[in-house]
Amino acid sequence: MSGRFLSIGECMVELSQAGAGLLRKGFAGDTLNTAWYARACLPPSWSVDYFTALGDDAMSDEMIAFFKQAGIGTDTIRRIKGKAPGLYMISLKDGERSFSYWRDSSAARQLASDPDTLRRAIEASDVVYFSGITLAILPRDDVDTLLSEVRRAKASGKIVAFDPNIRPRLWASYDAMHATIGEGARASTIVMPGFDDEAAHFGDASIDATIQRYRALGANHVVVKNGADGATLNFAGEETFVPAEKVKTVVDTTSAGDSFNGAFLARYLETRDAVAAARFAAKIAARVVSEHGALVAKEKLQVEQA
Repeated sequence: MSGRFLSIGECMVELSQAGAGLLRKGFAGDTLNTAWYARACLPPSWSVDYFTALGDDAMSDEMIAFFKQAGIGTDTIRRIKGKAPGLYMISLKDGERSFSYWRDSSAARQLASDPDTLRRAIEASDVVYFSGITLAILPRDDVDTLLSEVRRAKASGKIVAFDPNIRPRLWASYDAMHATIGEGARASTIVMPGFDDEAAHFGDASIDATIQRYRALGANHVVVKNGADGATLNFAGEETFVPAEKVKTVVDTTSAGDSFNGAFLARYLETRDAVAAARFAAKIAARVVSEHGALVAKEKLQVEQA
C-alpha cells in the first residue's frame, strides 16, 4: 500500500536547554513533529509532505534542507519575500516543559493565503493532517480557506485528521477558540484531542464527554490521549481503551502527543486496525518522552510491530 501524507501547519526554530547555560537550535512545531513521526513509522512507499510558508532568509533555507534530510517533502512549501520562521524556546522543570514564543511575524501565518496552491497540495494527498495551532495562527479569511479545502477533502473520501491542540493565548478569545476548533473537528474524519486540554478549556468532566462532543460535531472517529493514563478510542461508535506504555524515567514530554499522532496514523493507514495502531503509538510515545527534544531519531524509536 502507498499514498501521500500531508501535514499542514507551522514549523519554528526551536531553542532547547543544552546545559551549562547553553541553548541548542533545532526545528519543530506540532504538525512538523507529527510529520516526522509519521515518516519514521510509514514504509518508503508512502510520501510525507509538509505544507507551510517560509521566508527567503538563510534560516528558512536551513529548515527546508532539514526537512529534506528527514525524508519530508518540501515541494508544496511557499516562500514569502522578506519573511522568516517563528521561534520558540523550551524551559524544562521535572520533565515538564513551558514555552516562550516569538512568532507574530512568522511567514507561516500566510500558509493559506494562496488558495490554489493549498488546493493542489490537498488534492494530491490521501491523508491530510492539521491542528488547532494551524487554525489559531491564521487570519480569519485564511481559516475559512483552509477549512473549506479540508471539508472538500473529507467529502471526497480522504482521511482528514485533526488535533485540537488547544493554546488559548494564540486566540483572540475563548469564544473564537471554541467555535473554530469545533469547525476544525466538523471538517475531520479523525479527531485526536488531549483530555487535559479538553477538560481545562471545554469543561469536559470525563473522556466520554470529550468523545461525545466531537462525535456530535460530525467526527467519524475520536482518539482521546490522556498521557500516562492511556488513550480511549471511539471508532464509528465502538469504544476501546488502550493503556500507556510504562516509562522508567520521563526526560522530556515535548512532542509526546505529536509522536502518538504520527505513529497512530502511520500504523492505521497500513492496517486499518485502530486498536493496534494505538498500542503501537503508545510504544513510540514512551520512547519519545525518554529522550530530549521534540524530534527523536528513528534509530532511537525501536519501532516494532504492535
